[in-house]
Formats: sequence, structure tokens, C-alpha cells
Amino acid sequence: MKLDDLLTKAAQLEGKTVAVAQAEDEEVIEAVKAALEKRIANFLLFGDEEKIHHLLREKSIQQDGVKVVHTTSKQMSAEMAVKAVSQKEADVVMKGNVPTSTILKAVLNKEFGLRTGKVLSHVAVFEVPGYDRYMIVTDAAMNIAPDLQQKAQIVSNAVEIATAIGIEMPKVAPIAAVETVNPQMQATLDAAALTQMNARGQIPNCIIDGPLALDNAVSIKAAEHKGITSEVAGAADILLVPVIEAGNILYKSLIYFAKAKVGAVIAGAKAPIVLTSRADSAESKLYSLALAICSAK
Repeated sequence: MKLDDLLTKAAQLEGKTVAVAQAEDEEVIEAVKAALEKRIANFLLFGDEEKIHHLLREKSIQQDGVKVVHTTSKQMSAEMAVKAVSQKEADVVMKGNVPTSTILKAVLNKEFGLRTGKVLSHVAVFEVPGYDRYMIVTDAAMNIAPDLQQKAQIVSNAVEIATAIGIEMPKVAPIAAVETVNPQMQATLDAAALTQMNARGQIPNCIIDGPLALDNAVSIKAAEHKGITSEVAGAADILLVPVIEAGNILYKSLIYFAKAKVGAVIAGAKAPIVLTSRADSAESKLYSLALAICSAK
């Protein structure tokens, strides 16, 4: 399973539109150009009309598939991009040159936002060299120290994304430092509770088993060595991290040490949200767009 497969799938979903908040940014326009070349989406670009058109000309981007809407502030860009999705004019929201807090404030607006009542969470889909399947990590960027109920919603968000990209009945491993329940380690207690909630149908459409240490979640040999018998051990599709520090470290370790490719979205709203950063590669931004398009309802 390759992330390039998402580009192919997104291209087959014709007519999808991405609303970009504050698009007058060279890196954003590079991502737009790549997406247009792959024919994975059309774009509504909100921001300073003159600056956006200048960048489009500079990057030799044709106007086909692109509509520019002039705005006079970053807040206005964020609000109009979110409204475009809310009003069914677009399918995905993408953050341009605007603070994350500004775009999320618009997303959570009670009048025109994309609230569902669920927790918003970061879902990253990795293609790891030498690995035979996607590896999904959540939550590495949004929720600092989620409690049990928040973790249940984070799992549900990740399961929705996994299902959208073709993983049927994804296997979820709540990660901890050990694979046994220890009353002094909250991560193990939450993992055990999530496993029981899944067994009773409270978290459907997936298989959860934990706590599992990282090695036992991804390596069959490690699981066998520890004597762990489980449908999830050694075969996890989704790694649920206990706190944001663990997720952030795992996310960046996969990129910088394992040379993994990644696409990521914010899930839990009425539509996927692409929050790229300047540190993301152009390739990663393109994969994130493809992931969002594939998972848009």
C-alpha cells in the first residue's frame, strides 16, 4: 500500500474542491500546482487577489480548476474558506498562510462552522519503507493529554479515515510502555478500557487490543517472543498514542529516521482539514491533500 495510491484514488473522485484560506503563499501555490497536475482537485483560493494571481502566473498555473476570491484579512479568508465547505461549494478546507488558531476558530464557529460535537484529532497516514501496509498514527498534533472518552473519539476518527482509504476493519493498538495493565500507568488502564469498550460495541468498525508496547503492536516476532496472542499484536493498522509528546516524537522519528512518507489531516469535523506547516515537504502536502479528498464525505 503506497501513498501514491491515494493520488490515483483522489483523481478518480472527480469534481472535488479544496478551499484554501489565505492562499498567497509560495509553498501553498506549489501544492496547488502539484494537485492540479495530478488532477486530484479543483481549488477555491481565498486571500489577496493580486498576490495570488501573481503567484499563479509565476508558477505557470493555468486558471482552469482555480477560482480566486479576494479577502482583506486572514480571519476573513479562514471564515470564507470554512463557509465554502459548509455551503457545499467545497469538500475540504486547507490552511494557507494563516495561524492554525484562526482556521480552527472558524471551523468551530457555531453559525457557519463544521462542528460535529466530536473531538478534532490529527490523523497521519505513513508509508514506511520495508513495511507491508499503511501505518496510521494518532494523535500527534491536536490533543495534549486526552482522557478515556476523548481517546475513544480519536480512535473513531482514525477508523473513519482508515476505512475511507480502503482498510476494512482496521486493527487499533493503544500504545503504552508495557503490554500489561499497571494501575500506576494511566495509558495501560485507558488501553484496557478501550479494548473492553470495543468488545461491547461502543467503538465499532474496528478491532482494539491493548495495552501493547510499540514493538508488540507492529512486529509479529516481538509479540510471539512475549507470548502475546491477539488479532492486533504484530498487525496494527492504527497506533493510538497516549499523549501528544509520544505522538510527536513517533511522527518525526518515522520521517527523519525511517525516511517514511506521510499525509495527514484533522478529522472529526464535517469535512477534512489540511493543516500543513512550512516544515512539511511538497510531497507531504500533496499526500495530505489526497488523503483529505479520499476521506471527504
